Amino acid sequence: MVNQVQRGDGTCQCKSDSSGASNSGGDSSKESSRCSTPVLDAYRSDRLRDKMRRRMESGDRWFSLEFFPPRTASGAVNLISRFDRMGSGGPLFIDITWHPAGDPGSDKETSSMMIASTAVNYCGLESILHLTCCNQSKEKITGYLAKAKHLGLKNIMALRGDPIGEDWEEEEDGFNYAIDLVKHIRSEFDDYFDICVAGYPTGHPEAESYEADLRHLKEKVDAGADFVITQLFFRPDTFLKFLDDCRAIGITCPILPGIFPIQGYQSLRQLVKLSKLEVPEEITQVIEPIKDNDAAIRNYGIQQAVEMCRVLLDSGKVPGVHFYTLNREVATMEVLRQLGLWIEDPRRPLPWAVSAHPKRKVEDVRPIFWASRPKSYIYRTQDWDDFPNGRWGNSSSPAFGELNDYYLFYLKSKSSKDALLQMWGEELQNEESVFEVFTCYITAQPNRCGHKVMCLPWNDEPLAPETNLLKDELEKVNRRGVLTINSQPNINGKPSTDPIVGWGPPGGYVFQKAYLEFFTSSENVTALLKVLKKYEPRVNYHIVNVNGRNLTNAPEMQPNAVTWGIFAGREIVQPTVVDPVSFMYWKDEAFALWIEQWGKLYEDESPSRMIIKYIHDNYFLVNLVDNDFPLENCLWQVIDDMFELLDAPPELHSEETV
Repeated sequence: MVNQVQRGDGTCQCKSDSSGASNSGGDSSKESSRCSTPVLDAYRSDRLRDKMRRRMESGDRWFSLEFFPPRTASGAVNLISRFDRMGSGGPLFIDITWHPAGDPGSDKETSSMMIASTAVNYCGLESILHLTCCNQSKEKITGYLAKAKHLGLKNIMALRGDPIGEDWEEEEDGFNYAIDLVKHIRSEFDDYFDICVAGYPTGHPEAESYEADLRHLKEKVDAGADFVITQLFFRPDTFLKFLDDCRAIGITCPILPGIFPIQGYQSLRQLVKLSKLEVPEEITQVIEPIKDNDAAIRNYGIQQAVEMCRVLLDSGKVPGVHFYTLNREVATMEVLRQLGLWIEDPRRPLPWAVSAHPKRKVEDVRPIFWASRPKSYIYRTQDWDDFPNGRWGNSSSPAFGELNDYYLFYLKSKSSKDALLQMWGEELQNEESVFEVFTCYITAQPNRCGHKVMCLPWNDEPLAPETNLLKDELEKVNRRGVLTINSQPNINGKPSTDPIVGWGPPGGYVFQKAYLEFFTSSENVTALLKVLKKYEPRVNYHIVNVNGRNLTNAPEMQPNAVTWGIFAGREIVQPTVVDPVSFMYWKDEAFALWIEQWGKLYEDESPSRMIIKYIHDNYFLVNLVDNDFPLENCLWQVIDDMFELLDAPPELHSEETV
């Protein structure tokens, strides 16, 4: 449910944290989280220029997307959500613009650097960071590049940039042209970065001539640029002529056309002003009469972009198209759908989103607990020196980082406080009010005030398709106070191409053990422990409260693989586990979300805050694994037996309590 699964950007085990603390336990060597199972080759991170080359050689077309940093923290939250949505269509990369006036290299959530880092690390998107020469010294630029490398960014778009005032002012010990920046990157960082530069299909507005601008572009490529993205244009012939002219003077690298779907009259005027372009008469004649009708202009812009892209792609000379989105999604996505380039493949390389950080390219095992909070998991493991490859190693102390700031912009809910109160209750009456919220989330039915519950603190998204396989059972148990936050059905040899549970390359088979994770009362746990005795060893359990009282039957604290796949010519891949040690780190986060994201919506000492605090202080977090995956899932019977015991006459109850 709630996590019900985006399935987990669960976790992996680390060798050491940033302070050098290593794992203790039986295996403390560097090999303790390793085995011989290789990461599936198709999922290995590699260079953007190599990805382009392979796509071009195969004749496969692609698209890419440009975004700009938002002005506000809430805008940053919304943009990251847009990355997730637009990333589902399969862009080859995205790029993030650089605005000197917006402190672009800082750690602010609205900076270019942080937005690009978040796209790479937390959204799994290959990303290009723009970098300009404007108002920057050589030393400052070197610092930004070093920071970008540290954050896992591998691609830079080297630009001169627009002047802050009317005229370009030289910076002491700075650069005046993009070629200087390209040379500096290659000099200081060798071949680490893939470098993109800008091309101008009608010539740069400040160039002495079109031909001179072509020569300057060739100089940038010769200095080390790997590919070119062009300024926007309005006629396909403009780009095709430019492309032919580039090839004629020896520019052989990929050249991607920059496409701007017209989305509004004012945005068109602003962009044309910035780019110093003229809108063709045939376009002006169409949009002037409808300039106050945004929907009509957007529909026209979509069709104009589709027609232009079709001419470019049908020419056989253009392998991919780059879209200036203006941070909007509707128009660009519609253009891509009409072109047949928007492909939402339900299959995943692994059951969780893969980070694009080069350091994590071997990572292929994570605990299931973070299934619906993958960005939190990545944040808490960002300083790990080693990531599991093949299996989750036997380690007694994974060095998870602390998560004290629940308001990092990439961990915030997309919903406003008012929207959350509408979904979770302006005022809670009792524990049953909380049960109702969970049940409405599972059923997708409106709550008593008529609002649909679209998220919970443990999952900021609607239910995953896989969870719908368990919907009826989940509804039943949530109504009675088994508050589920993560689950998966048992799967025995489904094709890897299955649209709901499939992952990995075609031709394989995937398997899962039934898994259920929930909060419930101490009274329920007392009955549950009695019931579980008759299900051992088939069912493994971990039960813990906020104070860390831990009850488990996990043998020797070993990880339990709950998802695995078998593919031709490969060893078994087991990307998701239930791990007793990492569960204790997860429980801190899981319990804290009650207070940090739900309880703090209400005033201190209010009845609603006290209800949430009571649950936080007194409930237990439970996970159950049914190890007999070929058989029918027994976990629902376990819960039924628990309720049956609770409903029995008091004399049949044990006096023991947890």
